[in-house]
Amino acid sequence: MNTNQIGNYFEEFTVGETVYHSLSKTVFESDNNLFCLLTMNYHPVHTNMDYASKQQHGKILVVGPLVLSLVVGFTVPDISGKAIANLDYEKIEHLAPTFVGDTLYARTEILDTRPSRSKPDRGVIYVETTGYNQNGVDVIRFRRHVLVKKREE
Repeated sequence: MNTNQIGNYFEEFTVGETVYHSLSKTVFESDNNLFCLLTMNYHPVHTNMDYASKQQHGKILVVGPLVLSLVVGFTVPDISGKAIANLDYEKIEHLAPTFVGDTLYARTEILDTRPSRSKPDRGVIYVETTGYNQNGVDVIRFRRHVLVKKREE
């Protein structure tokens, strides 16, 4: 039996490299509604077509934490598949709105790598991920440190 080879080891990350993730998703109304219900975010700009039609964008906005969650998920096969932990998320920027029907994609730049200071079997990668829509418009950007396994010696 072959095991699923998800993610990369610490040594496989190269500073300056940009990874274009193969996963993507069209955001459906049901995705947005369910996420709003699960997180108890009942703001009408995310759930009420009449209300949203009278606001700045004229239609329902996809709730921001859903966009973040999807884009993080897109990165798992390439960035955090061998992670021990995501250590932090920082500088989360919502750059443009996401609407129901938009398709999201992501790319990640490797900003830095360093071996763990306390355990020799792991290292920390520092990455910046950008999510963008079907029109190539960047909609979200964030940075994080990820604790990743090293190859067994």
